[in-house]
Amino acid sequence: MAEYAMKNQAEIPRCLGIIAGGGVLPAKVAAAARAAGRAVFIVGLEGFAERAVLAPWPHEIRRLGAAGRIIAALRENGCQDLVMIGPVRRPSLLDLRPDAEGAKLLARVGRAAFAGDDGLLAAVIRVLTEEGFSVIGAHEVMREAVAPSGLMTKAAPDASAMTDIQRGVQVVRMLGSADVGQGCVVQQGLVLAVEAIEGTDAMLARAGTLRRDGIGGVLVKLAKPGQEKRADLPTIGPDTVRNAAAAGLRGLAFEAGATILAEREACLAAADAAGLFLLGLDPETFS
Repeated sequence: MAEYAMKNQAEIPRCLGIIAGGGVLPAKVAAAARAAGRAVFIVGLEGFAERAVLAPWPHEIRRLGAAGRIIAALRENGCQDLVMIGPVRRPSLLDLRPDAEGAKLLARVGRAAFAGDDGLLAAVIRVLTEEGFSVIGAHEVMREAVAPSGLMTKAAPDASAMTDIQRGVQVVRMLGSADVGQGCVVQQGLVLAVEAIEGTDAMLARAGTLRRDGIGGVLVKLAKPGQEKRADLPTIGPDTVRNAAAAGLRGLAFEAGATILAEREACLAAADAAGLFLLGLDPETFS
């Protein structure tokens, strides 16, 4: 009987905790986990998580600095695995106002608090692991959202677009190696904009003001070399596609197998409507 009970206990899906930033992806992760028979609990980060998105799911809203309450809420709801998903603007340490437990955790993060985003996230994952949680990637829960390899749209890149993509891959890999950003915009061989703390949409708006006459440019997004893939994978959503079109671009190229396509069908529809291409690529083929 004891052996049977242990077997049944092992077969019970582990409860998934979601630390949610902005956008719809936290709810999509929750839906994928629920469809797989898992219990779900979400901690939305105040000022970033969208309450309407989280409303259908068991959740709390907590400020980023309230790390003690965040961890307590996850434990109280039986969370064993954690996913961190959704954009969060990195606060200054003055704005963070950590609670007592948060201050202790921040001390354990150490100098990584002053590193690039990937360095910081890797340190946060290490601390959460030390707290007894298993941090997994959103792509491990909703595998259907991972960008495939190859062309996904009616429009396709021509030779000049492929040259711009190659240039973009070179630039983004250098950015990523310095733990700065994941994207850039290239038009006719010229780098119009690179992504830093402002994020992709702001970069696209800036690139639109700098576009040259003639054929449009491309957006290239890649994971950083050696990136911690359990958090902050490159993400493309319908707004990204629409903003790329508004900036006068011809298409988007992104790393296959390491990019999240939020609302894939809406992305494809927006791209086809605007005549843009969506291309999943292997950066190594552009070396």
